[in-house]
Amino acid sequence: MKLLNLKPGHSAIVRAINIDDPGLSRRLEAMGFTKGQEVKLLRKAWWNGPLHVRVGITTEVAMRRHEAQGIELELSVH
Repeated sequence: MKLLNLKPGHSAIVRAINIDDPGLSRRLEAMGFTKGQEVKLLRKAWWNGPLHVRVGITTEVAMRRHEAQGIELELSVH
């Protein structure tokens, strides 16, 4: 499953980052998008706008949809 396909209010675990731009991959990892980290989709903006994502417990990030398309997730079990 891709981060882009996650529904608002749902959480999942990062499985991999599959983005061709190595600089963007490093920036996402620096923000906390690492294998095994929990992410929660808080909101999706209208008209293909950005996603509002919580990484871990405290970090919140706004990201473009094409960036979210490159983040592979596995559903978390609660």
